[in-house]
Amino acid sequence: MLDITTQLTTNPKEKPAADELGFGNYFTDHMFVLEYTEGIGWHDGRIIPYQPISLDPSAMIFHYGQSVFEGLKAYVTVDNDILLFRPERNFARLNHSNDRLCIPKIDEEYALEALKQLVNVDREWVPSAPGTSLYIRPFIIATEEHLGVHPAKNYKFIIIMSPSGSYYKEGINPVKIMVEQQFVRAVKGGTGEAKTGGNYASALKGQEIADREGYSQTLWLDGKENRYVEEVGSMNIFFKINGTVITPELNGSILPGITRDSMIQVLKSKNIPVEERRISIDEVVEAHNNGTLEEVFGTGTAAVISPVGELKYLEVKYIINNGEIGEVSQMLYDTLTGIQTGKIEDTFGWTIRL
Repeated sequence: MLDITTQLTTNPKEKPAADELGFGNYFTDHMFVLEYTEGIGWHDGRIIPYQPISLDPSAMIFHYGQSVFEGLKAYVTVDNDILLFRPERNFARLNHSNDRLCIPKIDEEYALEALKQLVNVDREWVPSAPGTSLYIRPFIIATEEHLGVHPAKNYKFIIIMSPSGSYYKEGINPVKIMVEQQFVRAVKGGTGEAKTGGNYASALKGQEIADREGYSQTLWLDGKENRYVEEVGSMNIFFKINGTVITPELNGSILPGITRDSMIQVLKSKNIPVEERRISIDEVVEAHNNGTLEEVFGTGTAAVISPVGELKYLEVKYIINNGEIGEVSQMLYDTLTGIQTGKIEDTFGWTIRL
């Protein structure tokens, strides 16, 4: 396994107050960097003071978008330990994205060890106030200095970290989302199931429209028939209809969310019926109209869970559960955050204690 060197900062930053955090606004004192050179492989792993990246204007990331990233969190427990939540799944998914983007795979065990060391170096940055966490962003970019459409020969793998509060200003309160009709986020055979920057760039127009109309997120439909529900901009989506929780099946254009998988396992452990299958927007509307649409919620690392209180489709606004958080949504939030912070026993074996 590769070595990891550490250079500590001589100019530590002032840490923000918990009520000032927001999401993704502040960054810790250190970062991890690993280089890839064709013919050598991944090398020169190091923890260094947080700093800008210097790249040549011809670096291929700027021109051909060859990049992947992940998102996970670290939490302070009631006894001041730090817990990582399913980080091995994030690095496995990173390699899945690498394969789709023709990026050399990383050693997942080495990446996890680098992450542990980085979190330990900056452990004082993990906030402890309720609802806060240390958001962790591993990413890989193509750095070869060349113009030409082919997989790059050089890359950087970097991990940065950000103390964060709630992803949405609404917190755990229900959000409003709208169904996108004009634009498409991803199609089967594309890059939808990879976590790559281009997916998010293509979603910006829909998000811009949602923002303008006062909605938190866009709900994307499939790119072929414009009929079947896929995912929200930064979350997987779930519908509770007549006692059964339904989420779109993974079909090649939907990101396989780690929080999504965790929620499904929690639901099954509570003997709540759950189905992974195709679900059309028409089925959702029909369920609302006949009174069987009981809850809608999104799941993701950043927000954990976001109940949906209003859904707009074809200019019609559908109010869900009187705009209030549902019983299952609350249970899932309490269970997952309880496991993540050590307040609830982790019977799933998901956490790593530092």
